[in-house]
Amino acid sequence: MSTANNKNLRNPLKTARGLGSAKDGTHHFIVQRVTAIALIGLTLYVLGLIVSWIGGDYASVRASVHNPCNAVLLSAFVIAMFWHAKLGLQVIIEDYVHTPGLAAASQIAVVFVCVLAALASVLAIIRIALGA
Repeated sequence: MSTANNKNLRNPLKTARGLGSAKDGTHHFIVQRVTAIALIGLTLYVLGLIVSWIGGDYASVRASVHNPCNAVLLSAFVIAMFWHAKLGLQVIIEDYVHTPGLAAASQIAVVFVCVLAALASVLAIIRIALGA
């Protein structure tokens, strides 16, 4: 029997070993759904807040963000939004980018951009809330 035929006689489990679940898919799925559910309420709140700002001047908008409840909910919205975006982009990259180096670079770029944008957004909210 040749070695070429011997590879075809391998048990499928032996071939798949090491290629299966990394035991992290369920956690990723649940976190993505939790952020989506959180974003439903937070988006409605933020849209209502923005609608209340229509026709207001800069001082009234700033006073609104100065309210601790509004500042906290705006920050929660920004964090949940960028976290959800990071999770969604991670799945897209895993599914559609097949070059290992490009996939790794893309994953790193997504994490970097999402964290940087979230931090910048929260810092802006804090600066406005504190009147800096």
